[in-house]
Amino acid sequence: MTASDSGKDITLRIAQRPEADELLARSPLAALVGMLLDQQVPMEWAFTGPYTLAQRMGSDDLDAGRIAAADPDALTELFTAKPALHRYPGSMAQRVQQLCQYLVTEYGGDAGAVWRDAATGEELLGRLRALPGFGDQKARIFLALLGKQFGVRPPGWREAAGPYGEAGSRRSVADITGPESLAEVRAGKQEAKAAAKAAEAAKRTGTSPKKSQKK
Repeated sequence: MTASDSGKDITLRIAQRPEADELLARSPLAALVGMLLDQQVPMEWAFTGPYTLAQRMGSDDLDAGRIAAADPDALTELFTAKPALHRYPGSMAQRVQQLCQYLVTEYGGDAGAVWRDAATGEELLGRLRALPGFGDQKARIFLALLGKQFGVRPPGWREAAGPYGEAGSRRSVADITGPESLAEVRAGKQEAKAAAKAAEAAKRTGTSPKKSQKK
């Protein structure tokens, strides 16, 4: 997922920090780790994590083999040092290590190989789903990110990404290109959470979601 992978220079504005976004743009592993960390924390925090981790490991990039072989306690310390890389740094350190161990076993430590030769969107989705820590939703969001911002577009990629692949949508990190779109995506997520809560409340009370949302 470098310029050579996609055939163009990539500029990201996901982490909202130039140095962190530059790493995400050139490092497939950093992008995967950022996506893995993107849960229960602000998106900027999650996608700054790979840069912070690389700095704490004394490098300008992440290395799957090095992380895979790291002492788990030492890796956890890197995650928990202030400012912590995540709200749950211990569990996320373990998940990142499991991801890297899988990449070493299945792809020789080359994170970009996960998508480089995928023939179809469905094949790519299957590969992403198989990654430790990547459920169906996270896999579809990352697939959309690859297609929309990295130029990784095997046939059927939009369909495989589901609603996250829709052009012009504001549903996920795949749609963030700057502060304005970040605010739009965040607002959309908040609306979706509110709707889900209303639907759950409606199930408990036996009323319709529309009635439960009336002001």
